Amino acid sequence: MNTILDAILIGLSLCADCFAVSLCSSFLVPREELRRKVAVVAAVFAVIQTGFLLGGWLLGTLATDLVAGHVAHFETGAHVIGFLLLLYVGGEMFLDGVRSKSEHLNLDGFKSILLGGVATSIDAAAVGLSMALDAASWGDIAPVALSVFVFTALSVVAGMLSGSFVGRKLGFSARIVGGLVLIGLGIHILL
Repeated sequence: MNTILDAILIGLSLCADCFAVSLCSSFLVPREELRRKVAVVAAVFAVIQTGFLLGGWLLGTLATDLVAGHVAHFETGAHVIGFLLLLYVGGEMFLDGVRSKSEHLNLDGFKSILLGGVATSIDAAAVGLSMALDAASWGDIAPVALSVFVFTALSVVAGMLSGSFVGRKLGFSARIVGGLVLIGLGIHILL
C-alpha cells in the first residue's frame, strides 16, 4: 500500500454494494423525508464500513500468526454472512413489491439501517484483515480508512437520491427490481 491512488481505489471498490443497497432501498422514500434519511444512512453506513475495515486490520495485526492459517475460512464465512443478509433484505423488498404493501423495507428504522450497513461492510473486514496480513501499518491503513468513509458516504447519498427519483417514477415495480438486484449481489458475494 504505497499510494493515495491505492486508497481511493479500495474506497471506491468497497462502496459499490453500499450504493446498490441504498439505491434499491430508497425507491419509496417520500421526498419530504429524503434529506434526513440520506444523512442518517450515509453516516451509519460510512461508520460501519470504516469500522469493519479497521476491525479486520486490528484483528489481523493483533493475531497475524493465528489468523494467517485461517484467512480462507474467514473470507468464506464473511461471504456466506453477506449473502444471507442481502438475501434477506432483497427478499423482503421483492415480496413487498409483489404484494404492493404500503409498509416496506426502506432503511427507515435503525434496525434496517444497521442490517444494511453490516451486510455491505463484511467485505471491508476481509480487506482490513488482508492488509494486516500484508504487514500494513497504521500509516498504510489510515488513508484507506478515510477513503472508505468518504466514498461510502458519497455512494449512499448518490444511491438514495437516485433511488428515490426512480421510485417516484416506477413505484412498487422498482421494489421488485431492487429486491432482485440485492439478491443477485448476495449471490455474487457468495460466489
